[in-house]
Amino acid sequence: MELIPSFSVDHRKIVPGIFTSRRDKVGSSIITTYDIRLTRPNREPAIDAAAMHSLEHIIATFLRNDPDWQDEIIYWGPMGCLTGFYLILKGERSPKEIYDLVLSSFREADRAQTVPGTSPENCGHYLMHNLEMAKWYAAKFADYLEANNGNDEIFEYPKTERLITDEGQQFFDS
Repeated sequence: MELIPSFSVDHRKIVPGIFTSRRDKVGSSIITTYDIRLTRPNREPAIDAAAMHSLEHIIATFLRNDPDWQDEIIYWGPMGCLTGFYLILKGERSPKEIYDLVLSSFREADRAQTVPGTSPENCGHYLMHNLEMAKWYAAKFADYLEANNGNDEIFEYPKTERLITDEGQQFFDS
């Protein structure tokens, strides 16, 4: 079975940043999935689940209300490994082209006074939120993005190199 694109990224080398995970053609349109990675996988602790949940609510609300971007947003949600988020947009832009959007989203989260949509009617786990930790992660990531804006490493995935057998099959070690 062929690995999906996100599993071909060398998670031992990835740093926090904004990466293109995949591009898909849907009818005559292109949609792009971005990996918004807040922590170094397998080297830093996963993001606190309650803080991640709060960041999801705050940033999804911000993105879907941004007049310049709201029509382009398809999805904002957490990665299962709790090291970042996926952002899916209409169109085909480079990670550098969405830098300002991502930065402003995390700055907005850092300024948040409440977490939207946290009533039992609006949220499937409404008690699992942590605004203060969400703000801490948001500020940390936004500061990191600003400090590293000129570093291409935060915009380009490190790829896993796989040995290819004589028969053309990929070799995977265990």
